Amino acid sequence: MTDKKASLHIEGHENVDFPIYEGTVGPDVIDVRSLTGKGFFTYDPGFVSTAACESKITYIDGNQGILLHRGYPIDQLASESDYLETCYLLLNGELPNKEQKEEFVETIRYHTMVHDQINNLFSGFRRDAHPMAIMCGVVGALSAFYHDTLDISDERHREIAAMRLIAKIPTLAAMSYKYSIGQPFIYPDNELDYSANFLHMMFGTPCEKSKISPVLAKAMDRIFLLHADHEQNASTSTVRLTGSTGANPYACIAAGIAALWGPSHGGANEAVLEMLEEIGDESRIDEFVNKAKDKSDPFRLMGFGHRVYKNFDPRAKVMKETADEVLKELGLEDDPLLKIAKRLEQIALEDPYFVEKKLYPNVDFYSGIILKALGIPTSMFTVIFAVGRTVGWISHWNEMISGDYRIGRPRQLYTGSPKRDFVKVEDR
Repeated sequence: MTDKKASLHIEGHENVDFPIYEGTVGPDVIDVRSLTGKGFFTYDPGFVSTAACESKITYIDGNQGILLHRGYPIDQLASESDYLETCYLLLNGELPNKEQKEEFVETIRYHTMVHDQINNLFSGFRRDAHPMAIMCGVVGALSAFYHDTLDISDERHREIAAMRLIAKIPTLAAMSYKYSIGQPFIYPDNELDYSANFLHMMFGTPCEKSKISPVLAKAMDRIFLLHADHEQNASTSTVRLTGSTGANPYACIAAGIAALWGPSHGGANEAVLEMLEEIGDESRIDEFVNKAKDKSDPFRLMGFGHRVYKNFDPRAKVMKETADEVLKELGLEDDPLLKIAKRLEQIALEDPYFVEKKLYPNVDFYSGIILKALGIPTSMFTVIFAVGRTVGWISHWNEMISGDYRIGRPRQLYTGSPKRDFVKVEDR
């Protein structure tokens, strides 16, 4: 908090003074809580100018292309760290030492199995159910299996819930895919690391031992890491708002998954593949680029630019390097859709129209290319996003529950009918 104050002049009323809070970095924040006592609310659709909470987890400066997790730049974490180490950082505030990391990794490794009765839940879904629909239901149902640690006021219970969610979400995600294609569920393999284990559960069969390429496992790990947290986005805000009611963590994460399912949030990399399929052939690229430049045409190139990042997406550079490594490993440089993607990437980086408008390829563009190359169907793209984002959700939930919080209650600008008297149906 600073000594600075903001003053609001409302015609016909006395001036209202508000304290100004100063964060570690970023813009100052005007505390308007006292405004309700004067009979006024602020109006901010989409909460684009409203800080609903205080947090120490993630900082974003969209104008400068900065993303920090507990102060560490995302490019350093993606290059030097791994997903589970980043999970520890987000949960605990500091990077682990060697012993702490080994203990954390082992804890996650030995909690990847799910209760056998959960298998029966899947039979209640149609085989063609969207995997995100399954995830919403099954993750929410975890509270029925792990009700021994649902006291959210107990720090140890919150820690156990966080570990269980990080460990079991990949297992449930792979199960949702296996169920949709009619293959048997594959149990986790404790000899594999987190991301290799996920690929094993996704693509392995009981008939033969999985052979996981280290290059592909590393790519999967980076996708998880680069999606681990992104400040107060729609799904994270949903988890916080749900958690403010005192709901159990599994219900809160299920709510986050539901919010992520929206095409304006978690469906961006899926939209990239749909766009590539719509273009269909390299010969049509110029046609679609011209459509994207035409303001009167509703067509938009997906995976370029970002609502938050006005300069460049700091996650995209690392993801581009990973995409190149994956395509080389799999020998897919000649895949028709991926050739379209590479050509679009070149245009976006060189064409003055895209450069001037700063419509650079973002993390969704490259992650869509990688997931396509790995053979993961588009219906699973958002599920994989949810796997990576689970640690961000549970970190924000735990931060909120650990501190002073109150139930979320946004206000509204009411524009409906004023009070009126009921009229009996025969008199209407």
